Amino acid sequence: MNIDAEVGPEFLRNIGVNSVSEQQKLQQTRIAVAGAGGVGGLHVLTLARLGVGKFVIADPDTFDVVNISRQFGASHATIGRNKAEVLGEMVLDINPSAEVRVMPVPVSPLNVGEFLEDVQVYVDGIDFFEIDTRRLIFNASRSRGIFAVTAAPLGFGATLQTFSPSGMSFDEYFGIDDQASYEEKVAAFAAGLAPMPLHVQYMDFSKVSLARRTGPAVAPGCTLATSLLATEVVKIVTGKGEVRPVPYYLQFDMLLNRYETGVLELGGRDPQQLAKRALILEMFGGGQQEGGGNHAVS
Repeated sequence: MNIDAEVGPEFLRNIGVNSVSEQQKLQQTRIAVAGAGGVGGLHVLTLARLGVGKFVIADPDTFDVVNISRQFGASHATIGRNKAEVLGEMVLDINPSAEVRVMPVPVSPLNVGEFLEDVQVYVDGIDFFEIDTRRLIFNASRSRGIFAVTAAPLGFGATLQTFSPSGMSFDEYFGIDDQASYEEKVAAFAAGLAPMPLHVQYMDFSKVSLARRTGPAVAPGCTLATSLLATEVVKIVTGKGEVRPVPYYLQFDMLLNRYETGVLELGGRDPQQLAKRALILEMFGGGQQEGGGNHAVS
């Protein structure tokens, strides 16, 4: 067997961890990524280096100098350029044979079908505070039989949640519905991302603002989130390893040397989750407080 011809010279060093057939499955997989910033951009590049061969990348935003600290497509050369377009070019620099479709616009009810067309896995890279767009895409993925994965950087740690199209839904896991206010949705999302809120031991929450939709984030949290998410995508695509969709969750905080897994059998209806949601709402004063920072909590 000519492995070079089977998988391409760029990905030969993946062989031995991935088999040739697993690598070929990755090459044939189309991943949709919404958000090409701190986590989304790194998700795209890591999956490209793993050998995923087809991408849909959506992001209406442009790079700014404040993005350089943690967004891996951000540099002084890319300031002012659309994030999705930059990441699409970077994918093709990694793998000239890749298929890349760029959408430099927000994902909306009008184009979510186009965004998810012929997609096997949806990867969430949306800003933490964009809860309504996130709900739209997760629910649309479920209705189309598509796995959806989110990994949130929280301080020097990260969380992982995987949504199977046949398992608990996004709204069930986070306890969100159409009647909830914006602040209630964000609080429920925060509580569900981190059932064990390890990062609260050292994060300065005066730097988080629901009103401005900003909060602190550091590069190690983003890279950890990508490591968790990219490995989960490999499991979903190749069938090796155990995929544990929600209500299972995983958290790892590198600063505290803490690794936690668990199950929220009742999802967002769990009494402890409801209590955490209420505390988060109280902490942020219903979203009226102001603060600094330059990125979302996740």
